[in-house]
Amino acid sequence: MRHWHGSDHSGEDHVATDRRKAILEGAARLIARRGVRGLRMEELAAEAGVSTALIYYYFKDRAGTLRHTLEFISDRAERYTSDEDFTADPHDARHELEQSLLLEFQDTPEVRENSTAWGELRASAIFEPDLRGDLAGATLTWIHEVAALLGRISPTAAAPALTASAERLTGLLEGLSTRWLSGALPLPHAHRLVREAVSVEIRHLDRQEDA
Repeated sequence: MRHWHGSDHSGEDHVATDRRKAILEGAARLIARRGVRGLRMEELAAEAGVSTALIYYYFKDRAGTLRHTLEFISDRAERYTSDEDFTADPHDARHELEQSLLLEFQDTPEVRENSTAWGELRASAIFEPDLRGDLAGATLTWIHEVAALLGRISPTAAAPALTASAERLTGLLEGLSTRWLSGALPLPHAHRLVREAVSVEIRHLDRQEDA
């Protein structure tokens, strides 16, 4: 959203931002509860407390709404999995990596909703090709972030090896998240598996460095 200067427009801009956020929050809730195929603009308008016309004004169509909802979910996940209290030494990088992955398994309504909506978007991309490009971009960004942390832990590891490790970790996380959300995996066990996976990948990178 464009930010206007001056008292004449700042209030209007704030209202517009709040309405836009309400729509995206409502879309995330509906997708988490009913899946992407269950997202209808009329129901979203009722969920967000706005008119259907306003949704089309902000996002043009259903595809645009889904695209921006994916961005919203990704941004929200980045916010609750980030911690700015780390320095750049390798020990803190490992702790930061573990925490960024473990924080995907917080037993809170926001995290459960966000993770469920992400899983629904991932599954729906099988049947809705329009989602695939944006989902692939969001996934690639996540992989690069994890690879960057792994690179701080193993600074001499080759870029392809770091990317492969990041792909395995993020793929594992998605699978574990689905099992956790569906009640098949207790939270402490999920945490333990994530920590073990991080250790395995770091050892794998270290062996490659020594070879």
